[in-house]
Amino acid sequence: MRPSVPGLDSVLAGDVGAIAGLIRALDDELPGAAEALQALYPRGGQAFVVGITGSPGVGKSTLTDVLVSAVRARGERVAVVAVDPSSPFTGGALLGDRVRMQRHATDRGVFIRSFATRGRLGGLSRSTSAAVAVLDAAGFPIVFVETVGAGQSEVDIADAADAVVVVTAPGLGDEIQALKVGLLEIADVLVVNKADREGADRTAADLTGMLALGARQVPPVIRVAAATGQGIADLMTALEHLRAAPQEKRVERRRRQAARQLVALAGEGARDAAHAAIGTPESPGPMASLVEDLAARKIDPWTAARALTSGEVLG
Repeated sequence: MRPSVPGLDSVLAGDVGAIAGLIRALDDELPGAAEALQALYPRGGQAFVVGITGSPGVGKSTLTDVLVSAVRARGERVAVVAVDPSSPFTGGALLGDRVRMQRHATDRGVFIRSFATRGRLGGLSRSTSAAVAVLDAAGFPIVFVETVGAGQSEVDIADAADAVVVVTAPGLGDEIQALKVGLLEIADVLVVNKADREGADRTAADLTGMLALGARQVPPVIRVAAATGQGIADLMTALEHLRAAPQEKRVERRRRQAARQLVALAGEGARDAAHAAIGTPESPGPMASLVEDLAARKIDPWTAARALTSGEVLG
């Protein structure tokens, strides 16, 4: 017997068990979960969502942990959605709730949920946006979204957050890599973590110089040592400044995000439908013949793709 989807009233009341149950149901695509999210979605829009991204090894998890403590010190509830690498065998997260941020485990004002990427590019899980929507509707004023740290494809976070913190560190070449993959372009705040190490000032100066070459407004570059707490107050001040942005500015950002999210989700749906239509060698779908014809070069890929999209069986 499948578990039931938790009641919406309990989620809206902030019941942690109900929130966790609904997020789990959405991740597992249980019956009724999508309908529950549809009902909840209009109740959100108040949370300040902060994306934390950057290459592996820069200290994103440590920084997130310290930021959670800083928010709790002010008396606000806070949620964290952490996206972890997937196991190649089970598809599950290799790092989960039990090993993350253990000092917050008994704090009822903190909610932490990990997701596996399940092979998705962009640094986010398919369920990330749904989880954020649930936490938003449940009344969490601040939600941190920590990406997986894939390095080359983490710009999806720009479509899921009100502010994006891009984390770098001295000595890892991240400032160059960030420039290549476009992370600098999505940064609302740029953090040089491990600022107590040699080369931190040079890294900050180099990044500031790179940003100055662009057409957009240069975001603040903040030196932080998350392990010791150095610079966290400055980072919190920068985030509060972004949080206090005029409503019309937030609305315009969310309008742009909505357009990109809609296109992305439509693309995911189309890919899922295409996979179902093709099937597998063990369980071929109704359009499996297109694969055979393409492999035999009886048709070209563009014609095959059009046929797959339209559902047309070629003679």
